[in-house]
Amino acid sequence: MNMLKPILVASAFAILFIQPVFAEDAMMKCDDASMMKIQSEMQAMTGDAMKDQKEMAMKEMDMAKEAMKANKTDDCMMHMEGAMKAMKK
Repeated sequence: MNMLKPILVASAFAILFIQPVFAEDAMMKCDDASMMKIQSEMQAMTGDAMKDQKEMAMKEMDMAKEAMKANKTDDCMMHMEGAMKAMKK
């Protein structure tokens, strides 16, 4: 039983940390609401230190918008994800 307890505790922590990652991906949709959310997050990025990140995210969002107009959902989601990653760098 002594060996089982640490394994169970480690498993519980792993589930807690992994779940938000999957939830974020599940919520990401190629729609106006998701686009607006990312846009507002980009607008909140200020300062010279974030300039390159913001520019890359803006390029990704432009490509996502074009893909959305062309009804290319997979491409749109890929570029939205790219924008989110660019903002986190």
